[in-house]
Amino acid sequence: MASFYVHILAEDHVLVRGDCLSLVLPLPDGLYGIQAHHSNMISAVIPGLLKCTMKDGTVINAAVSNGLVKVEDNDVLVLVESAEDSAEIDVIRAKRAAEEAEALLRSKHNAMEYRMAQASLIRATNRLRASGRYIPEK
Repeated sequence: MASFYVHILAEDHVLVRGDCLSLVLPLPDGLYGIQAHHSNMISAVIPGLLKCTMKDGTVINAAVSNGLVKVEDNDVLVLVESAEDSAEIDVIRAKRAAEEAEALLRSKHNAMEYRMAQASLIRATNRLRASGRYIPEK
């Protein structure tokens, strides 16, 4: 099967770099798949789950934040603010962050604080979903 080269970079670390068979990432229109010899493009990336299947068969699932993706000449560059491998997510910490963000949303704050709390809640919820080890309370 044909492969392409992928670089998935967060602000503070490299999540993935190497030969890849397929990449699925969250774009504003929904989940978007990329395979070898994909047409050139640039798009925004939104918070969500990313799945990267490497040429050696390794599958990387990660929670990613806002960023962008550039596909050019069988080379894919994903730049995001944060990217966290699902196996490394601390579920307790993410759940605590979600609860703190929900509490901030319930309290009265100015518009900027409200948007920051919303972003924190989205990030924490995304991390919980990516972990695959969190069952929401009913």
